[in-house]
Amino acid sequence: MINVAHLTRKYGDFTAVSDVSFEIRPGEIVGLLGHNGAGKTTIMKMMTGYLEPTSGTVTIDGLSVASDRRAVQQKIGYLPENCPVYPEMTILEYLDYCAALHGIPERERPTLIREAVERTALAEKAAEQINTLSRGYRQRTGVAQAILHRPDILILDEPTNGLDPTQILHMRELINELAKTATVIISTHILQEVQAICGRVIIIKNGKMALDSQFDKLRQSGRLVVNAKTEADKALRLFNSLPQIAKAAQTGGEGQFELELKPGADSRETAAAVAKAVHEQNWPLYALHFETRTLETVFAEISG
Repeated sequence: MINVAHLTRKYGDFTAVSDVSFEIRPGEIVGLLGHNGAGKTTIMKMMTGYLEPTSGTVTIDGLSVASDRRAVQQKIGYLPENCPVYPEMTILEYLDYCAALHGIPERERPTLIREAVERTALAEKAAEQINTLSRGYRQRTGVAQAILHRPDILILDEPTNGLDPTQILHMRELINELAKTATVIISTHILQEVQAICGRVIIIKNGKMALDSQFDKLRQSGRLVVNAKTEADKALRLFNSLPQIAKAAQTGGEGQFELELKPGADSRETAAAVAKAVHEQNWPLYALHFETRTLETVFAEISG
């Protein structure tokens, strides 16, 4: 569906994005993470055709953003970072204007506008001027215009910005529903939101790709935690003698050990081998599990 190849953007001597490449399959919900100034918004602008890359290509559904920009933009729903809207318009007027920009025939607009308003819970404010709305309602208005034309791809820059906890939960439900028929890319500073919504995360650091991983793989640290009743020296000699273990160390209190697997070692087979080795020594085994990392842990490791 989406192919980004060697994408680079320079401003004079400053490189905002450097040689970034990734592919996104239909139906994925992908979180794009990074500190302020990392290059996330620049990548989104180049993907949507609002900013030309210095080099590299973006292809969406077989169409090049460089040569087929208008056709590509018809397939994309885009919520920019600061949610630009026309404050003097009502929500309905603004959505009707956006529908006209998308080339939606007048006879089809009422149905699509009603659908967008209902999905974003804007019905009670639909006839009010945008400049009278809270930040949260303005944000939802921006999301409404992004989904108005039923796009195949949604690119949302900070979609939960300004929303209260109840609205955030509603937005999560909406994004999960939209992902049934669309590919979704989300940029946010709230790591918990990415963890709750996305199945995959891409982390950008200083304009470069730092990580691209499915969440299931991300949570696996490659370290096995063992709690057994034995002397530390004996345990460390045993664990370090196993062919699947790169390094064993005592952590925490007595009987607590952390085993780092060698690259390519099968996690399930390694866990079975460790359990068997402990059993053969007649040591009581209290716990055996792989360490689980959170997104916060991974992000801190990359940032550090």
